[in-house]
Amino acid sequence: MKQDVQKKAVWVINGHFVAQQITGVQRYANEIVRALDEILWVNPDVADRLDFQLVMPQSPVQPPLKSIVGRITSFGSGHLWEQLILPWYQRAGILSLGNFGPLIARRGVVCIHDANTFLEPESYSKTFGSLYRALLPLIGRRAERVATVSEYSAGMLVQFGVACRDKIFVAANGHEHVHNWDSQKATLSLISSLKRPYVLLLGSQAKHKNIGVVLASARILDEVGIDLVVTGGISNIFQSTSILQAPNIHYSGYVSDHDLAALYEKALCLAFPSTTEGFGLPPLEAMALGCPVISSSTPCLREVGSDAVLYADPHTQTDWTRAIIDLLKHEHLRQDLIAKGKKRALRFSWTRSAEIYMSELLEVSGSWTR
Repeated sequence: MKQDVQKKAVWVINGHFVAQQITGVQRYANEIVRALDEILWVNPDVADRLDFQLVMPQSPVQPPLKSIVGRITSFGSGHLWEQLILPWYQRAGILSLGNFGPLIARRGVVCIHDANTFLEPESYSKTFGSLYRALLPLIGRRAERVATVSEYSAGMLVQFGVACRDKIFVAANGHEHVHNWDSQKATLSLISSLKRPYVLLLGSQAKHKNIGVVLASARILDEVGIDLVVTGGISNIFQSTSILQAPNIHYSGYVSDHDLAALYEKALCLAFPSTTEGFGLPPLEAMALGCPVISSSTPCLREVGSDAVLYADPHTQTDWTRAIIDLLKHEHLRQDLIAKGKKRALRFSWTRSAEIYMSELLEVSGSWTR
């Protein structure tokens, strides 16, 4: 009797993120790909059933991978490349980890990180916001599965009609990447010039990042000897916001990972006052590196921080001022948050999330072969 032979399913990974500057979404894509690569490397049984090709537009940087083969296309870049060139390389399906995927792909799995363009439309340029609100539901309907990064985000994608709940699975951000950073290799001159305790604010100056609620306390914090350090680049997808100035506010712009590690490790705390997030990676990074966190009390951030974080109302300036000064005055409170934060961070793993992707992709592949 003829024995059935199961052929492996080969999925193409959308490598659009490779050529982009690293922010939260690109970090997620890079780390999930690395974790998938490691799983294939150490687990031959999985590699016999599932494989990947990372298809990329032309880029000077390529992820160092051991099992996943990289392939650079001969031309094209940006969203046009994603929609018109990438589909020609499809095998079993296309895995897209950065919100968008090709609409004409026969079979696809896409990670849509949040519904922020619906929740906070005023944060985004009119062109970008309108495009996302129009296309995300189309992508959600076309995809075989839709990944997202938190239960909160899953609920919002359902609420705004991006995807039905039975199509969505959650594969959260992880923390392990911070252990590859080395604060001893930091080169940011601002770090050595800071002589007082400082609060770190991370993220772009988009409206929903809401950093103004903390910066408005600059004078009061200056009086008690606290500086404010604001990191993060400026993107043209966001509406421009006014930049507050004060003697104790220091803007660093975009910083390297090594600089970021040093800023986390030396900070009095991270303040993260966002009004909405799909996940909120900076609080997780801070917890993993032993930096106390004061976070917005919005549901998405409580899902990440649980009892390892201090919470403040995102719209109440005095809440943030009080929480920051409490951390300055009460070292036992800081140490308690540091211990709880390190323990909480262990719950979020790139490897576990990559295993979730593996399971979903095998299910989608089913019994058909390529």
